[in-house]
Amino acid sequence: MTPFEAIVSPIEQEYRLFQSLYAEFAVTDNPLLREVLNHIVHKKGKQMRPILTFLFAKLFGEIGDSTYNSALSLELIHTASLVHDDVIDDSSVRRGQPSVNASFGNKVAVLSGDYLSALSMLYMARTDNAQMARVVGQLAQTLSDGELFQLFESRENVVSEDIYYHIIKKKTAALFSACARLGAISADASPDDVEIAARIGESIGLCFQIRDDIFDYSDSTATIGKPTGSDMREGKLTLPIIYAIRNFGTDEMNSMITRLKAGELSDDEIHRLINFAIENGGVDYAEQVMDGYRQKVLALLANYDNKVVVDAIVAYLDYAIHRQN
Repeated sequence: MTPFEAIVSPIEQEYRLFQSLYAEFAVTDNPLLREVLNHIVHKKGKQMRPILTFLFAKLFGEIGDSTYNSALSLELIHTASLVHDDVIDDSSVRRGQPSVNASFGNKVAVLSGDYLSALSMLYMARTDNAQMARVVGQLAQTLSDGELFQLFESRENVVSEDIYYHIIKKKTAALFSACARLGAISADASPDDVEIAARIGESIGLCFQIRDDIFDYSDSTATIGKPTGSDMREGKLTLPIIYAIRNFGTDEMNSMITRLKAGELSDDEIHRLINFAIENGGVDYAEQVMDGYRQKVLALLANYDNKVVVDAIVAYLDYAIHRQN
């Protein structure tokens, strides 16, 4: 059994049904919109976030209509954020294929992202559950807040783990937390269990983002699909370089960080920073942080007896930590 098969084994039928339901949103009588939506459906990933929703619904009860609708809502709001992010970052590739903005232009990409956001809200309305609707509304607000805060921080000459965690909690972990929370709510879990699910989801999301940031220090671009140093080229400081600079930074390296934020570093200088982070234990430190979150999740999951689903959630966590792309 592959790691992914271990994750979806308790929800295999529900996962297949979700995929067919997800494809339905591309049905429209607008020719341009249909072309864009088919482009998005064609390049969908493994859809890890809806899987998390299904796993937590299964942990606490049964998967029902509200689980499917909330999972669809969350996947659509996530997809909308990716479409908008590619416009903001001027990215030409998404999951190894041309991004929406590269294929159709920025105007179409922005409007298509808006359409997906609106469709997300319609799916959430189908749950007829105000509590679940608040979760999605707050998530949309948090994701935008995180993007804006990161834009602000990229101009500030500050190297801080606290700021890093503030950003990734809003931009990434909040979505995973909402997925787990809504799965639990859809299965009528107790308020305490809903909060535990949200905490587990947040920890998984933090690991997911830290692993993604570590990819920036790898030279395996073909495997990962992310060019080495791409975060640094955008002025983003991630955990490995933050750790190395805070603990072993020289005047020269601190000066390079200032110039990095100003967009003034050459490719050779960016590679020097990457090597500095690796040589001074930045990547090792990030790995240790992820292991710390793993131990917290295992401690929380120890309270539950549904071994099949608990094992799948642990497999999901390990995938987030050890994935190769």
